[in-house]
Amino acid sequence: MRFRPLIVCSIVLALSSASVPAFADDPAATPTPAPSQSKLEEGLALDGDTTRAIVELTDAAQHEPVAGVAAAQSVDVLLQPQSQSFMVVEGTAEELAKLAEDPRVTSIHRDRTYAPAEVGSNITQIGADKAHEKNFTGAGQNIVVLDTGIDRDHPYFGGRLAGEACFSAVESGVESLCPNGQPQQTGEGAADATTAKCLSGGVNLCEHGTHVAGIAAGSGGVAPGAGIIAVQVFSRVNDEDICTGESSCLLAFESSLRLAMDYVATLTQPIAAVNLSLGGALSETDCDATEEGAVFKPKIDALLAKGIATVVAAGNEFFEGASYPACVSSAVAVGANDGADAIADFSNRGSLVDFFAPGVDIQSSVPDNQMATHSGTSMATPHVAGALALMKAAAPQTPVADLINTLKTTGRPYQYEANGAQVTTPRLDVGAALAGTGTQPPITQAPTTGPTADPEPDPTDGSGPTPQPDPDDGQPAPAPTSSVTPVPLPTVTVTVTVTPTPAPSAAAVCTRGTAGARMTAGKWAVEIHRSSGTIPDTTLNCYLKLIGKASKVFPELTKASSLGKAYRVLKGTKTSRDKLDSALLTAWLNWAHGRNGTTVLTAAEKVRLSGAASKAALKKATRNVLKSL
Repeated sequence: MRFRPLIVCSIVLALSSASVPAFADDPAATPTPAPSQSKLEEGLALDGDTTRAIVELTDAAQHEPVAGVAAAQSVDVLLQPQSQSFMVVEGTAEELAKLAEDPRVTSIHRDRTYAPAEVGSNITQIGADKAHEKNFTGAGQNIVVLDTGIDRDHPYFGGRLAGEACFSAVESGVESLCPNGQPQQTGEGAADATTAKCLSGGVNLCEHGTHVAGIAAGSGGVAPGAGIIAVQVFSRVNDEDICTGESSCLLAFESSLRLAMDYVATLTQPIAAVNLSLGGALSETDCDATEEGAVFKPKIDALLAKGIATVVAAGNEFFEGASYPACVSSAVAVGANDGADAIADFSNRGSLVDFFAPGVDIQSSVPDNQMATHSGTSMATPHVAGALALMKAAAPQTPVADLINTLKTTGRPYQYEANGAQVTTPRLDVGAALAGTGTQPPITQAPTTGPTADPEPDPTDGSGPTPQPDPDDGQPAPAPTSSVTPVPLPTVTVTVTVTPTPAPSAAAVCTRGTAGARMTAGKWAVEIHRSSGTIPDTTLNCYLKLIGKASKVFPELTKASSLGKAYRVLKGTKTSRDKLDSALLTAWLNWAHGRNGTTVLTAAEKVRLSGAASKAALKKATRNVLKSL
């Protein structure tokens, strides 16, 4: 199978040129010739396998000549959006390096992937009930939900579905989720989340988008009068290695997101916000200048210029930063809080986060006319998207940047420490924003060492990481609590147009551990070997998923996405590269277990990704990683 998993755990889009509408052009890359090797992303197809990659062109007119060169070199051309200055191909390192010699090619990088950010009286907490009482419902505005589609006739939406589209990658092992079976579809039914391809073992894999849309604009959501434009950007991957032991999962490729965002830019309906409850790799700082950030920032800025905010989940890794593309400065990054006005223990946080919003035990719609309760920054993000619909409906001529600023200045300030500095981040309060309330009293967040692996621990099976008996092991800190008692909010009744079914228990959020235990490769091998250790397999699989987000080596290069393959990497000592892989995986497992610091690992990964790294360089990188353990 030629499909390869990418750094962040998401999906591919392969569109034929004839089926792609004329979207807004990508900013043309500067046509400055460069050595072919400098045009290639580090580690691209380094292991000899083929890789799906985006080829950036000097301009959109170069599609045909470059496609001809690619075909002559046995590089498969998967996607040619004629109005865009990029194409998607698949080839080996040698084939891609040869293609990079063409002066019409400015760079070649992986078709990066993004996964759904994993899945109370939230409406009252943010004051949306007060807005509804004053007839602020978001009527006249629309919210675009780029996600896994929608249950089109769910009564929670009251017939307010205002548009649909689908961009869903196709290749060997990857299936389109567009109802027509093609990589692209627009119009009625295009984002249907109840198709056969969404089902696996009786479970609807496409549930996420319906839940998110319901929070933003369901009958009991933040903006119950707003229209919903559902855009399916995921595909179905049938590969246990990529899906962390599951037979199938959903992922969204960068190429899909780029096309979807350009499609949104062509729409003429009034749109308040685009909701992206998904995320990729992690960043501690503003990522505008990175290659990946530079792809998304022009898209986000173009939407902002049209009065549309791009609202993105900050991520669920208990990380002092945000995931891509939430780390882009012009995106609105959203973390999660709980019903007690404390930052959710799984939520990312810090200066990159623009808002906190309710994200713990949030009830909303799911396919087959049901309701369910989920937690995550995925659930927090549509609260902000819905709030912007309320704000824009109330003041349609006000620039969206001003509406965002009003929400920030009237939100409830959370004060806490992140990355060694004091940070203040507003908790969403759209009722206060619409009422013109002044600055609210802050809530100081108590320090915490991190979350448990499961928000509802079961003492019979061990729901989180268990510290090992090393002398320097730390003990988990108590769960976070607010040091200031929140101001009580009034109790109101929110009328819902459907009869809710009993909600199942909220799913656990995959996040980093709390122990921070230093363990050697041998100790981790014992934990990962079936039935040998004390850490549950569910927690270990979660750790591998998080490592796949944070690392450029795992699982892209080594395919260590399952416990069995991770065990073999930990035990590998035959070559210098094997030893470096073992040291890196050990260090990343310690990070996932709760230890901080990734600078040494990032430096060592650059060596590992270099095809020209000498044996001495590999050994030195291994020593540096082992010293950091």
